Amino acid sequence: MLYIVATPIGNMEDLTPRAKRVLGEADVIACEDTRRTRVLLTQCGITRPSELVSYREGIEERVGARLVEALQAGRTVALCTDGGYPGVSDPGFRLVREATQLKLEVCVIPGPSAVTVALVSSGLPTSSYTFKGYPPRRPGVLRRFFEEERELPHTLVIFESPHRTGATLQAALEVLGDREAAVCVELTKKFERVARGFLSDLARDFATQRIRGEVTIVFAGNHPKFRREQILA
Repeated sequence: MLYIVATPIGNMEDLTPRAKRVLGEADVIACEDTRRTRVLLTQCGITRPSELVSYREGIEERVGARLVEALQAGRTVALCTDGGYPGVSDPGFRLVREATQLKLEVCVIPGPSAVTVALVSSGLPTSSYTFKGYPPRRPGVLRRFFEEERELPHTLVIFESPHRTGATLQAALEVLGDREAAVCVELTKKFERVARGFLSDLARDFATQRIRGEVTIVFAGNHPKFRREQILA
């Protein structure tokens, strides 16, 4: 069995009892950073498994082949990342894809996700949304990234690095117009905060603001009631 285990994105209390049990029973735990996962296991009182291997970007194919061999040999493999769901802007898709193609059993252990926490925290519509991971860095490509979303009605969720948040908000403002958004920083952690407002205000506030920690940004879809000009009219 291949277990896909969602782990806390900040608050350690968010690790579910089921996830803790699966990690404690696995023959092999594959993770992004073995140091961070060792801390997680120690805090949960989990004895180190017989194998703790790094499964990260750049070595997915090579390590994935070893994990598939372990699965085919009847061993239990638990895949986790530094936080959230494996495969959601983190390594995991390739292994799940190969396992399913080989008819191996795959079981997802639900848990925390910055995507859904940010979406609900934003105060924006949750009935239909698009998650697009990290946006491109180059200005021209970044603009085209937002142009693809400009006319769509769905709420948009992205991840962004702290030092690029201001520039990304400005690019979104120029392409999407002055619509509502929310900048979520350090979700579930001690210094969690959510800044909600219109893009013009958020772009100004975050232009020079120094941010530490993980950032998730939520943008309203293309609807008049979420644009500033409509409210002022």
